[in-house]
Formats: sequence, C-alpha cells, structure tokens
Amino acid sequence: MATLKTIKRLQNLIWILVYGGLLTLVLGVFTERSDEPLGWTMVVGGGVVAAIGFALIFVRARLKLDPP
Repeated sequence: MATLKTIKRLQNLIWILVYGGLLTLVLGVFTERSDEPLGWTMVVGGGVVAAIGFALIFVRARLKLDPP
C-alpha cells in the first residue's frame, strides 16, 4: 500500500530514468564515432538506467493506494 504522494514521486522518477537513460544511450551511440570507450560507457550506462526505469513501471503497476 502506498500514498498518493509516493505514487506520484515514483511516476516522476520512472519518467526521468526512462527518458534520461534512452537519451544517454543515443548520445553514446553518436559519441562512439570519436571516442569508443566513452561511447560504450554511455551506451551501457544509459541502457542500465532505462532498464531500471522500465522495471519500476512493473513495481508501480503492483502498488495499490491506501484506503482514505
């Protein structure tokens, strides 16, 4: 059980992680052309962050609101 405030915070965190991770992943792909080690680090890091965000979507789906 979770409060409405907790669920809203979790939803904001999910969006930040998913979009931030995907943006970092894409920037890493383009960075690979000039600096391969840095590019791979960004791709892997962005992928991990986005995966955490996607996993939190399932956590959010399982949460229920506290009764008023």
